[in-house]
Amino acid sequence: MLNQILANFYERDLRKMIEEINLFRKEENLWKIEGSLKNSAGNLALHIIGGSNFLFGTTLGKTGYVRNRDQEFTQKNVERKIIVARLEELVPLIKNILSALDMEAAYPLVFDGEKRTNNYVVTQLLLHLNYHLGQVNYLRRVLE
Repeated sequence: MLNQILANFYERDLRKMIEEINLFRKEENLWKIEGSLKNSAGNLALHIIGGSNFLFGTTLGKTGYVRNRDQEFTQKNVERKIIVARLEELVPLIKNILSALDMEAAYPLVFDGEKRTNNYVVTQLLLHLNYHLGQVNYLRRVLE
């Protein structure tokens, strides 16, 4: 039951992220920063893509994805259509992994400084996605 609820929230919020990325009228604004935010909307999207592919895909789904976290914040000018396609790919990946996940089992990696359950980690990752979704929304409204 919780697995399906979380899967639905992930799909909803990833689709909102896609919508926000697509709502930028000027694609170059995806790479601009404003105010106290240190990361562009494009880099925040790349961070969600990289983190999700690693923390869900590699760690839980054994996909073999190799993460380059630094590049998530330094890479620039990735085409919007590529970002959107990569975000779209996360929806079935996360839904499939969550559908078979034992939520009470230990997450395979140390997370937030200690061993945690899958339940803790996937809930925290959803909150993290939401945090960055809000930042992307803010940047879009301020820049355009």
